[in-house]
Amino acid sequence: MRTLPHPATEAVRLDTVLAALADPLRRRIVRQLSEGDEAQACGAFDLPVTKSTSTHHFRVLREAGVITQYYRGNKILNQMRADDLEARFPGLLQAILAAEQVTVVPVHRD
Repeated sequence: MRTLPHPATEAVRLDTVLAALADPLRRRIVRQLSEGDEAQACGAFDLPVTKSTSTHHFRVLREAGVITQYYRGNKILNQMRADDLEARFPGLLQAILAAEQVTVVPVHRD
């Protein structure tokens, strides 16, 4: 069975995770994965980029330790590594997801 390389939990680095999550499309992937309980195929994400660019974004998240990817048949399934991230950086994932939900309210001046 084909497998993809993933960093061990203790090898996940904060700067690499933050760099991976700096991109809005990758945060969109993380948000969608965090909203579901099951692994999702790459094709389940409606990303406004080419397939090769989409593959790049998933690879960056996997190599940073944010998601895990595995083959099921001819599909690659994606799943959050929420427990691993929580163990390494308590509260980080929740803070990032919460920040994504904040909307900017315009300031009115009288």
